[in-house]
Amino acid sequence: MVLRLIEGTRLDNRARAGLLGKLAVGLAASSRRAGALAVASGRWLTDTVIDFAPHVPIRDAATLRAHHDGKIGDELAAALIDAAAHATGAVGAAGGLVSSLEFAAPPLLLTSPVQVAAETVAVVALELKLVAELHEAYGYPATGTPAMRTAAYLGAWTRRRGLERLKSGNSLPGLVSGAARRSLRNRLMRRAGENTVTIMPFMTGAVAGATINARETRKLGAQIARDLGGALT
Repeated sequence: MVLRLIEGTRLDNRARAGLLGKLAVGLAASSRRAGALAVASGRWLTDTVIDFAPHVPIRDAATLRAHHDGKIGDELAAALIDAAAHATGAVGAAGGLVSSLEFAAPPLLLTSPVQVAAETVAVVALELKLVAELHEAYGYPATGTPAMRTAAYLGAWTRRRGLERLKSGNSLPGLVSGAARRSLRNRLMRRAGENTVTIMPFMTGAVAGATINARETRKLGAQIARDLGGALT
């Protein structure tokens, strides 16, 4: 479901809301297995993100240029940020639609925490893809094994810094345990907190979710781009 949401640029809000709902159902089962303490502490959400992160599709520099009319450097970065902000905004709008449907029909049994987790997972996947592709666009891709590259990009997402500014924490063991993992969990919990606006009734949550997601994604993209030598503001 996460990959379909990432790649679903042509989905309308209702279709996207349906995918979010299905993702929430799957996460509900996972959260029950993990237990209330793991969910409340953020450990379950962190484990979920670490599990799906290696499967996020990342385009290399040549593919990015081909998909964006030969753009390079800041022009390419701006196009990537715009696309990612549009995508996370669309997820926020769809999350609000799920809330509206749930508000009108409580038997759907999509609890608010699970719904927020589903949106957070989808948004993090899109932002992780943005972080990785900005590194590709500026010529600073992560190196090492697939696991090490995934961990590096998760570290960059967590700290809101380009890899050129991060000198440690770029290995999977460093991410899975210790301070790096705690930092990731804290960042995820803050992101989930921002996504709670989508559970407001009717379409209020859709508008708020779209606005906040797009704004935060743009801020993240601009920070990463500047760290990698870009001149974006």
